[in-house]
Amino acid sequence: MNQFVLYQKNALELRLFPHITEVGAVKNSAIRLDGFPCTTADTLKIYYIQDGKFEWIINKRNYTLYPGDVAIIMPGIEFGNENNVLEIGSFYWVHLQMVKAEKWHEACPWSSLSETEIESIRKTLQMNQSPVFKKFQEIGVILKSIQSELTSQEIAYHTRVNHLLDEIFIQSARQFNSLSDTGRNFPGTFMKLEQALRQNLAHQWTVDEMATFTGLCTTLFNERVKNYSGFSPLSYLINIRITEAIKLLKQPNVSLTNIALDVGFYSSQHFSTTFKKLTGYTPSQYRKNYLQKNN
Repeated sequence: MNQFVLYQKNALELRLFPHITEVGAVKNSAIRLDGFPCTTADTLKIYYIQDGKFEWIINKRNYTLYPGDVAIIMPGIEFGNENNVLEIGSFYWVHLQMVKAEKWHEACPWSSLSETEIESIRKTLQMNQSPVFKKFQEIGVILKSIQSELTSQEIAYHTRVNHLLDEIFIQSARQFNSLSDTGRNFPGTFMKLEQALRQNLAHQWTVDEMATFTGLCTTLFNERVKNYSGFSPLSYLINIRITEAIKLLKQPNVSLTNIALDVGFYSSQHFSTTFKKLTGYTPSQYRKNYLQKNN
């Protein structure tokens, strides 16, 4: 294992990569006291364990990592060793600066992934309850390749490194979906999707986004949703929007326009037309009837 550590502030190798704040590989042959304090930063951190055993705190929870394990620490999450100790062993890592933005696609201008793809990957990773992936050697191979590209700087190494960073995102999201057993546990996956939809109804969800969230291709996702719910994905989404709108209509001080936008309709007219089609009443008629019955 070739040891190296590059920091954005002083490494010429990173001059073309302002989004990489740190990248390195370390083989630690003795316990280092005061060597790994718990810190919080606005960076996405990826660590791959090559050798040894490491006891780390991630978001106030204890994790033990062994060779082949990967830790993915999201921005703003506390990370380090509880006793500020760096144990014996070796690991690779990369830290990515996530520019403050509403969406990851805006925060990662270097990425060649589409906006839909990278947002779906972000949601998948954030949905993951554990930041540690067991026996995930693929990430180790990618991090070693990044080290090699930065060291050799052969033709097109700039593009190659950025593609490798995208590959980390892709492989991590796929690994999570694989571990969540999407195929055989679709009801559980579907419930997680519905929860995500309800939490962000104002977002203009596409079928491709929803499919990526579940880890399925669009065709299979359409088929699974139809078989499970009896609705197409978009029809199911509209039903959720109407259900949430009904709850809001019971609050007399909330305007119809605000309700329409909050639950994801692009205009009050679109909301009114869809609401009447599914309930037989316009939103204002429904609110009037409800208030009359409950006053």
